[in-house]
Amino acid sequence: MMVTAMVVAYYLLPLDQVYSVAVVVWLVAGLLCLVVLIAWQVQRIARSEAPRLRAVEALATYLPLFLLLFSAGYFVLARNQAGAFTESLTRTDALYFTVTVFATVGFGDIAPRLTGARVMVMLQMIGNLILVGVAARVILGAVKTGLERHEAAKQGSEDSSGRG
Repeated sequence: MMVTAMVVAYYLLPLDQVYSVAVVVWLVAGLLCLVVLIAWQVQRIARSEAPRLRAVEALATYLPLFLLLFSAGYFVLARNQAGAFTESLTRTDALYFTVTVFATVGFGDIAPRLTGARVMVMLQMIGNLILVGVAARVILGAVKTGLERHEAAKQGSEDSSGRG
């Protein structure tokens, strides 16, 4: 449901307005919200009765948000800088390009041509590594903590009931 809402918002938000500092601020704010979301999810996972389920939920939330934020950035950049990419981008084209960069497929049909576009792609590549590596590691650590906490609570209740 959350992913559907994010995709609908991506297609409905007025991203085709003239490029401005406000657009950049909104995109950076979105990335900061993503970091806050991950930190919040890590705490929820560690305290959860079902940490594995919470981890899957977290991944299913922050991965699409990450991709949609970069897609919005590519769309805005392509709209406001002619020649930023090898072709003009619709929202769907921008999302397609974002996913091909994330998946490291790189078909070559769309490529960044201007420095700003190349920098943005490099930032996404670095973000991909951080997202997949560090964030996944942190979430798995939270799952382990949650499982250990759940097991310790279970052991504590067995010990206090006299069975143990």
